[in-house]
Amino acid sequence: MANGATAAAGGDDIDHGAIPHRGLITVSIMLGTVMQVLDTTIANVALPSMTGDLGASVDTINWVLTSYIVAAAIMTPVTGWLADRIGRRELFLTSIVGFVVTSMACGIAWNLNVMVMFRLLQGVFGAAIVPLSQTFLLDINPRERHGQAMAIWGAGIMVGPIIGPTLGGYLTETFNWRYVFFVNLPVGILAFLGSAAYLPKIATKLRSFDFFGFAMLSLGVGALQMMLDRGGEVDWFNSIEIWIEFGLAITGFWVFVVHILTSEKHAFIDPHIFTDRNFVTGLLFIFVIGVILLASLALLPPMLAHIFGYPTITTGLVMAPRGVGTMISMLLVGRLVRKVDARFLVVLGLMLAAWSLHMMAGFSPQMDDRLIILSGVVQGLGLGLVFVPLSTVAFATLDARYRTDATALFSLVRNIGSSIGISVVSAMLTHNLQVNHVELSANVSAYNPVLKALSPAAAAGNPTMLKELDGLVNQQALMISYVDDFKFMMIVTISAIFLAFLLRSPKRAAQQNIPDEEISAAME
Repeated sequence: MANGATAAAGGDDIDHGAIPHRGLITVSIMLGTVMQVLDTTIANVALPSMTGDLGASVDTINWVLTSYIVAAAIMTPVTGWLADRIGRRELFLTSIVGFVVTSMACGIAWNLNVMVMFRLLQGVFGAAIVPLSQTFLLDINPRERHGQAMAIWGAGIMVGPIIGPTLGGYLTETFNWRYVFFVNLPVGILAFLGSAAYLPKIATKLRSFDFFGFAMLSLGVGALQMMLDRGGEVDWFNSIEIWIEFGLAITGFWVFVVHILTSEKHAFIDPHIFTDRNFVTGLLFIFVIGVILLASLALLPPMLAHIFGYPTITTGLVMAPRGVGTMISMLLVGRLVRKVDARFLVVLGLMLAAWSLHMMAGFSPQMDDRLIILSGVVQGLGLGLVFVPLSTVAFATLDARYRTDATALFSLVRNIGSSIGISVVSAMLTHNLQVNHVELSANVSAYNPVLKALSPAAAAGNPTMLKELDGLVNQQALMISYVDDFKFMMIVTISAIFLAFLLRSPKRAAQQNIPDEEISAAME
């Protein structure tokens, strides 16, 4: 680009009126963001189809998901250093190209080992896309428009995982599981061309790399993700593997915290970033949002399939209104955040999310899909009301020189919250299913007068009737287990409301905000 405009590398010192094609920049980076976010869930429904083609077993095929998650988690924190070293624009473009190329490689993988290798590389290249997209949207918009910018960004982040399983199911059933990866090609090309043409070029700066800090954080994050992803398969702490991963995670995080607090040289993450109360509170909030959003998304598809017998496409259609609710709230809150105290919007959103989980706690096998759709819309509205003001307020008082590192941490904490949430509710589901089955079965005996009255054949020991009765007991035990999970998430959501009181007033935050101190660079 040859427009000759001058911009700072991130923040309010940019002459935002001199930035051309702001809309095209937004569309381009959001295409890349949605592409990356979709891949966190789109491949899940294709795993059964991959098993035979790749020569994998039911247990080993999960490495297709684990490899991607672990690689992305380890590489996310290094985004800030890489952006400073080679440039934000260059890193974003490289990430898109690498992500698309490795996606194509995944689509032509001929065995499990090759697939896992390409998924590792896909996670490495995709890690920087989401935090950089958030950084760019904050950079190219004046502070008074940050709410609207975060509404657009949040829509992509939150709607992507919702439509992922539906799109993955459609592509797998209509074409082939390989198209789950091939679909990234046209989206990636558009994202790359738009970003290459319109993204401002930011000056690079020398920044030493803290290898020890990075190694310790990678150890902690990688071991934690491995533990969370593998726990359900190896029976959690009854396995030596989980104890080893747990020990490595604790060691890595502990040494990393001590290192950044005591290091006399430039630490991998500047500890001053954690002195901003709004940002730290935002990290706590986004952790909770990660738990609620993806944990509920992980529970609903198997519930609808096993209890209600919905096929993949129907499940996607029933869950789609959740994304509609999110989009509606995103559009509204982008404007409301400029006029209404963001803390009020966060509290209102959490209350709506808690209400939706209360409705979900009333699910039963005899109901139709109306309550599922209604609770999904309400939850989508609530999460949208939380996500946008939270993403705005979390960075309202933060010095812009920390912005890229901060957005990387923001994405990392959200992903860790999602992983922990999914692992906890899955473990609870398995445990409660066993407990509920035992309790319900205890009342099924030949001496129960109710059983004799309702089904004399079952009471007399008829094998066919006993098999049907066992199926009903399993169904009810499973439904109760899902309800218990929804109640647990409702309690977590209600508890998070009190965190809103730790946030500073956005207006006062803006007045006290430290001016941005970035090196200016010509926009190409």
